[in-house]
Amino acid sequence: MPGRLTYPTVMPSPSLHPVPLPSNHRLYTARLGSRRPLLRNFAGRPNLMHPKRVSARQTLIFDADDTLWENNIYFERAIEEFLDFLDHSHLSRAEIRATFDEIERATATVHGYGAAAFGHSLRACYERLAGRELDASALATVMGFAERILIQEIQLIEGVAETLAQLAQRHDLTLFTKGRLEEQRSKIERSGIRAFFAHYEVTPEKTTAAYLELVTRLGADPATTWMIGNSPRSDINPALAAGLNTVFIPHTHTWKLEHDAIPPEHDRLILLDHFRQLLDLF
Repeated sequence: MPGRLTYPTVMPSPSLHPVPLPSNHRLYTARLGSRRPLLRNFAGRPNLMHPKRVSARQTLIFDADDTLWENNIYFERAIEEFLDFLDHSHLSRAEIRATFDEIERATATVHGYGAAAFGHSLRACYERLAGRELDASALATVMGFAERILIQEIQLIEGVAETLAQLAQRHDLTLFTKGRLEEQRSKIERSGIRAFFAHYEVTPEKTTAAYLELVTRLGADPATTWMIGNSPRSDINPALAAGLNTVFIPHTHTWKLEHDAIPPEHDRLILLDHFRQLLDLF
């Protein structure tokens, strides 16, 4: 069935930065390879809310970028290409990157997420730092670094397709992603996993209100609804505030603007190392 689409504004593009985790997180992370891992919360104690596989039918809401498929790596590669092209006479790559990050933060408030916003940031950085006369050819090259992201082949994260195939037989799956409508819809349709989701939405931002509205549209019970994703800022914290259960699956590379402090103790928060471990929970 077609997904309900909410029309977004453009929000910021990603850069790659590791998500900080507690130093002892391996002590309480569900272990891949064990037949039935002991799921633990962030306090290091066994998570007593759902220590075993949930037998009742649940509503599972999934993030897309860097939860289902790779995303930020392509922006990072584009930044490296930009740094090579700029070839600044005296600024180091780290100094240029710091300037770009500053520009990107400012761009977020105006242009939002996605390759188009990323292109705005690259162009603004080039115009500020080039130190030479700007010409149409150079600007076209800079914008091309961002435009290539739009046609990048979708690379599913390991275990996603087979895990979704099994989960879709037992639970109700929804995809909830933020960004530009056309860009996100294109990725969804090209991903090869669209059929596993009964519903999907593209939203300008994942706020607590957005989660509450989504759950209402789905007719779901918050007590049996889970948000699954890699972003503390967009996936975990607002979903917790909306009264949902959450599963945090950190990605090695996450945009720094998606970083946020995660509650040290929460009965509705479970941490997993790998996507396929969802089968041990659901």
